[in-house]
Amino acid sequence: MNNEKPTKTLNVTDDNFANEVLQSDLPVLVDFWADWCQPCKIVGPTIDALADEYEGRIKVAKLNVDENRLTATHYGIRSIPTVALFSGGSIQRSYVGVQAKPQYQAGLEELLG
Repeated sequence: MNNEKPTKTLNVTDDNFANEVLQSDLPVLVDFWADWCQPCKIVGPTIDALADEYEGRIKVAKLNVDENRLTATHYGIRSIPTVALFSGGSIQRSYVGVQAKPQYQAGLEELLG
């Protein structure tokens, strides 16, 4: 039996990034990560919690930088985890490295007005 809680987090790729993130009517939090990245694993549960907490107000997406190098390169992602807040098709704020949940919440609240 699978005890994993379903997540409201969307996996995005080079192919669907423009549609899911840049053209989204809602602000989008994008977690740039990789399987081998231990700090990314620390941030993951916080990102999932934000997806639950802000459901219907923002979209939360994860992009694996190893599998989607075009998008990661385009946005200059050199360190992971990087969490970027997109609105209106562009990055409004980004966080590099592990941050506490209140850091992300403050940025989201500012973005949501």
